[in-house]
Amino acid sequence: MIDITLENIQSDLIDASNVQPVLLDIWAEWCGPCKQLGPVLEKLEADYGGRFALAKLDADKVPQISQQLSQMFGVRSIPFCVLFNAGQPVDGFVGAIPEAEIRQFLDKHVASAEQAEAEEADEQAKDALQEGDTGSALEKLQYAVATDPANDDARFDYVKLLLQQGHTGDARVAFAPVLDKAATVRRFDSLQRWMDAIDFAAGHADGEAAEAAFDAKIALNKRDFEARFHKARWLMAQQRWTDALDELLEILMRDKTWSGELARKTYIAILDIIEPPRPKVADGQIPPDDPTVASYRRRLSSVILS
Repeated sequence: MIDITLENIQSDLIDASNVQPVLLDIWAEWCGPCKQLGPVLEKLEADYGGRFALAKLDADKVPQISQQLSQMFGVRSIPFCVLFNAGQPVDGFVGAIPEAEIRQFLDKHVASAEQAEAEEADEQAKDALQEGDTGSALEKLQYAVATDPANDDARFDYVKLLLQQGHTGDARVAFAPVLDKAATVRRFDSLQRWMDAIDFAAGHADGEAAEAAFDAKIALNKRDFEARFHKARWLMAQQRWTDALDELLEILMRDKTWSGELARKTYIAILDIIEPPRPKVADGQIPPDDPTVASYRRRLSSVILS
């Protein structure tokens, strides 16, 4: 718990709510219900194990903030609690309401214990990957998906890593619960296109011969887009990402809408797949873009807009 003042409101309330939700308790020394509510909120902060932070603001000492929030929510009495998330006040309640009702309020905005565990495991997996520990990363991601099956970010990372490591069968099993989402969630569509490319390549056991056959067709006719697309899919299966992107660009430069924009959609899928997690940076700084992904995005934009 922290006391909010004019000096620390930006860092300890607004900025802090970008990391986890912050519940601001607006109270006053003379307010009896405030004194009843305070210990309940402190107990809940402990019970929720860090899934939200509790902050307190004395309405008499910092009237500028309390009055502004009261006007925003149309409230004229205290205690008054406001939940901040992602730097914004998003919800609130008035009065020393029962603990059960406060829990219901919090549960609308605060991650469950399972969700929090899964998010932490996903972050640990990313750290492990940066250290080159693929085995630990797979274990953490598997745990994240099992703990919170609705965590799409963890599932995407898990299926992607399984495919990168050649565990195609395990990837399909992990992907099955979200198969229907591929029609509406772009990153899942990208994984589906990668698995389809792997299936396509499996029908061409002799890799060198397959690539040579595609190249021969392209040499005879540079506008043989089907051969170019087949080659791009074969390159995807080999994880030769930039080679695949270059082949798809050759199609796009000649026909942007070929086959229902199939080349563009596959190009975007590859960018989704190869984009690494953003590196951690200090507060207020913008993490840099991956140079390869940024370069190929610019090339796509140049072609589409030309």
